[in-house]
Amino acid sequence: MNRVLDVATSATATLSRLALGSRVGNVEDCPKRPLELFDFEGCPYCRKVREALSILDLTAMIYPCPKKGPRFRKEVMKRGGKVQFPYLADPNTGKEMYESDDIVRYLFDTYGDGRIPFLLSAGLLTDVTAGLASVMRLMQGTFYEPSTAPKKPLELYSFEASPFCRIAREVLCSLEIPYLLHNVAKGSPGREAFIERSGRMMVPYLVDPNSGTEMFESREIVAYLRATYGGSKGRARTAKKPPRK
Repeated sequence: MNRVLDVATSATATLSRLALGSRVGNVEDCPKRPLELFDFEGCPYCRKVREALSILDLTAMIYPCPKKGPRFRKEVMKRGGKVQFPYLADPNTGKEMYESDDIVRYLFDTYGDGRIPFLLSAGLLTDVTAGLASVMRLMQGTFYEPSTAPKKPLELYSFEASPFCRIAREVLCSLEIPYLLHNVAKGSPGREAFIERSGRMMVPYLVDPNSGTEMFESREIVAYLRATYGGSKGRARTAKKPPRK
């Protein structure tokens, strides 16, 4: 997709949800262990859960499950009995569940003050606008692209409403690359530690422990992911760590 069109449609998707997931809300508890989310970027119901994760400033291990993906869809079937998304597992409580509305309610009851933002609790309006965001992106992050799995999961500093973070997450999803998602929306206490690590407040920020690569800029991240893990040859190429700016 043309870069200008790519950014424009991603920004429009953000506007369709009124930038929900751009700011941290009322957080009551912080889990000791990252949550686990099986989802795919093009799914409007999965979008609702990712927005909740950003609002509640929750860290989550993301297992992308694009359609025809060979890695994690079978794990969801094994654990829950059906291939349906999103699927949340919380190792802190032992809770595992399907259904976006149930997951959102669980997250706000467990880690928030129980109050769910209107755009996450408005029933049909919520689902329609979440679906509109997927349409705006032409369902990017829905279908699997042949790739090589990394030995270690990657890490991504992001927040749901960022148009640029969305572009990076969609490619991670299409390539079915697992990653630890660090949400750093506005108001996140984690921003200070992130700035100490990266040198500035800018997202997306990708960390690949397999190659030692750490980088900003969605365009460069996309190029790196496709060059390193894309293709069907079954052999990942490595990249040198770019200099810090």
